[in-house]
Amino acid sequence: MSGLHIAVLLPLIFAILIPILYRFYKRIHLGWFVLPIPVILFAYFLSYIKPTMSGQFTEQSAAWMPQIGMNFDIYVDGLGLLFSLLITGIGSLVVLYSISYLSQSEQLGHFYCYLLMFMSAMLGVVLSDNLLVLYFFWELTSFSSFLLISFWRHKEKSLYGAMKSMMITVFGGLSLLGGFILLYLASGTWRIREIIENVDQIQASPIFLLAMIFVIIGAMTKSAQFPFYIWLPDAMEAPTPVSAYLHSATMVKAGIYLIARLTPIFAVSQGWIWAVTAFGLVTLFWGSLNATKQQDLKGILAFSTVSQLGMIMSMLGIGAVSYHFQGDESQLYLAAYSAAIFHLINHATFKGALFMITGAVDHATGTRDIRKLGGLMTIMPISFTLSIITSLSMAGVPPFNGFLSKEAFIESMIEVTHASIFSLNTVGLLIPIVAIVGSIFTFVYSFKFIVEIFLGDHKPDALPNKAHEASILMNISPTILATLVIAIGLFPSIVSAPLVEPAVKSIANTNEVSASFHLWHGFTPAFIATLIIYAVGAVLILTAKRWVPILRGIPNAMTLNHWYNQTGRYTPYYATQITRTYMTGFNRNNLVIIFFMMIVLTFVTLIFVPFTVDFMKVSPIRPYEFVSVITITIAAIMIIFARSRLFSIIMLSAVGYSMAIFFIFFNAPDLALTQFVVETISTALFLLCFYHLPNMSRYNESVRYRVVNAMISIGVGAVVIVLGLIAYGNRHFESISEFYKAHVYDLAEGKNMVNVILVDFRGTDTLFESSVLGIAGMGIYTLIKLRAKHKNGYERVEKIEQTEK
Repeated sequence: MSGLHIAVLLPLIFAILIPILYRFYKRIHLGWFVLPIPVILFAYFLSYIKPTMSGQFTEQSAAWMPQIGMNFDIYVDGLGLLFSLLITGIGSLVVLYSISYLSQSEQLGHFYCYLLMFMSAMLGVVLSDNLLVLYFFWELTSFSSFLLISFWRHKEKSLYGAMKSMMITVFGGLSLLGGFILLYLASGTWRIREIIENVDQIQASPIFLLAMIFVIIGAMTKSAQFPFYIWLPDAMEAPTPVSAYLHSATMVKAGIYLIARLTPIFAVSQGWIWAVTAFGLVTLFWGSLNATKQQDLKGILAFSTVSQLGMIMSMLGIGAVSYHFQGDESQLYLAAYSAAIFHLINHATFKGALFMITGAVDHATGTRDIRKLGGLMTIMPISFTLSIITSLSMAGVPPFNGFLSKEAFIESMIEVTHASIFSLNTVGLLIPIVAIVGSIFTFVYSFKFIVEIFLGDHKPDALPNKAHEASILMNISPTILATLVIAIGLFPSIVSAPLVEPAVKSIANTNEVSASFHLWHGFTPAFIATLIIYAVGAVLILTAKRWVPILRGIPNAMTLNHWYNQTGRYTPYYATQITRTYMTGFNRNNLVIIFFMMIVLTFVTLIFVPFTVDFMKVSPIRPYEFVSVITITIAAIMIIFARSRLFSIIMLSAVGYSMAIFFIFFNAPDLALTQFVVETISTALFLLCFYHLPNMSRYNESVRYRVVNAMISIGVGAVVIVLGLIAYGNRHFESISEFYKAHVYDLAEGKNMVNVILVDFRGTDTLFESSVLGIAGMGIYTLIKLRAKHKNGYERVEKIEQTEK
């Protein structure tokens, strides 16, 4: 296993050790022991910047399940490295922030275990070159994020948000798995690099379109795109460090990573371009519009995250147009990829800081409700300064980094209307309009964040706690991020050459990439659109009291959340009703359903899949064997007409003893003896149990009841006979019995073949069978003990009732 494999698994290894460490070192905050892990990983991944800038990539592989092609393949290129640095860099700041945010009275062992598990899962997603391994880590992110969101289990909203995120993202994960399987069927490989190399073969496949749809659904659910975004606002009930990490820099970016990584495969399709662009723009508009009416600080940031993710997604869709052109014209649309990657970095800096500031305000005042906040500018001057920097960056105001990527975004949206393919120069005229409208509301909610917290009148009586500035330790992480906001805004080249260009090369699958960003581009259409955004946004801010109540007055029945809740409310009811139709509590009904489906599926398969039966290979029936068959048949028929359980048991035993006689005929005395013993014990147990039951009566059984029983019995018998004949007449390999005969003594040193097979050759099977019996025994014992407890409980209730009387 290489260093990269260790880097991916290191947080997961420490996640296992953290709870143990926490038991012995409770005097020191556990975060100090966790902090070195992401810091070391961040420094380690920094060492890959230089080779990545020169166009090199690192590829390392470790065998995992080679039989199915599931190998732990690691591939570090510009895109994977960028996400790895975000995961470990923001992760380091989040851990540092959590030390001051979470008190030692919290379950820190659980928290950091889940956080490190998530970090490992995200690294696995962005560095895996094998689709199966990527899917494994993809689902691990859903599982670990569920644990993080539900960390405060005493809050009902936390549990609701965790379950909601799990339901939606796991649904997307199943869709993604379907897309991956289809890609494998079209290409014959699980490796992403090899799939991209054989992209022509995949694009010509009839399942190409279906694979693309499944992949898009999987990516959209994880990155909270419309209409799957509804899980993200409710996930904000998690502790603020979780929100700052999962919902600004990592988990919600997984879908964006997947779209970027698989773009070389699907960019040839106009469906890919339009779907990714349209979903992104609708999400941008809808998220920014809803952010303006929120009254919870985290609610504002949640919907702002939704809108910003939509913005990045739309740029990835526009960038795919470059695959349909060459030369300078292709470079025009490649700029959208540069803008998307640049804004990915910028969003992680300003949004991570804003979440941390929100946590500081909540920590200091005891509330996130903007109706109770206000006038904190002089009380929390450091938080106010950091909010100004990061909020203006989110609004796209110079000289901060958000302005540069927002300008590049508007410019790419306008530029694509000149493309003469896929109706982009006609219907595509709506693209810049939606982008500008969404950016206007982005401007509004960014200023709303500042105004509602720090300006206006201070309301000390409405606050649960006395407002005060956050601690120095709590302000370190957002200060670092705010510093990056300014530095990248003034000197964008510090990230454009080492991070943006290599990442774009990975997406565009070309080395001809040049990413440059400037504060001043002249009086371009993008600059004019920016002035419109500022002007209209300012008017909307000043008139917010008139139009925001209209948005809040939208009926709940018109929201996606309402329909999700309705689905969650009625689905269990209808599922229960359907289940009750076949789960009646009678074993006979369950057996009828099971055997009926077995009969139908067997004979339907025989119709569509031809099998041959070679009667020449069937052994001849000897006269005394025929007598045993007649005996078994008569005994079985007598069971059907028996009116006494005792008589039924005797006939059933007759069937079993007759089968033992067959083993004697076939020269298997050991099996015959085993059958005699089992049959004797079974008969004794049946007699012991049935002694306590009332007499059996068949007078109430209807004709329909008996006919169904007869048909099922005949059908099952026919299925067993047919399958036996087919299996006997279609042997493709030599019988393994010859191997057992040849090696019973020399390999197992035994003379009894049956015993050797059970104990040595199939020892593992026998062991697990014994384990199953042990587990069943424990289950039965538990049920008996529970029954005794309930019985005692009922007796106590009866005594209490009698006493009250």
